[in-house]
Amino acid sequence: MSRRLARRKALQLLYQIDLTQSSPDEAWSRSDANESLSASAQEFAYTLVTGVRQYLTEIDELIAGFAKDWTIERMSYVDRNILRLAVFELKYLPDIPTKVAVNEAVELAKDFSDVQASRFINGVLGTVVKFLGRNADE
Repeated sequence: MSRRLARRKALQLLYQIDLTQSSPDEAWSRSDANESLSASAQEFAYTLVTGVRQYLTEIDELIAGFAKDWTIERMSYVDRNILRLAVFELKYLPDIPTKVAVNEAVELAKDFSDVQASRFINGVLGTVVKFLGRNADE
């Protein structure tokens, strides 16, 4: 449960960074993550935020390659940052099970976006999983 909360916080911070063009450290210092998350969840959320920002170009290129008829800029801030989080987990955090990364992204979309977005995100991530050679059932 704490990782789920960490993902939610990371999404909120990535949204803020995307919208305001602030740095991860600026966004982190303005957030309540230190109060609302356990120490391990804080560490995970921080890893997600800084990792997504560190590999943003590679992540966005991967998403753009599989999001048919959509550019990153055309996606909503929420949807593109959900995809970024999940792709970061799938590509750079091999200890996260594939199913967990995809399912958590779909749940974030249901909570913060809409049903169509959750289907879109699931579809894009399904092709990313295949491309990365990850086992969809793990």
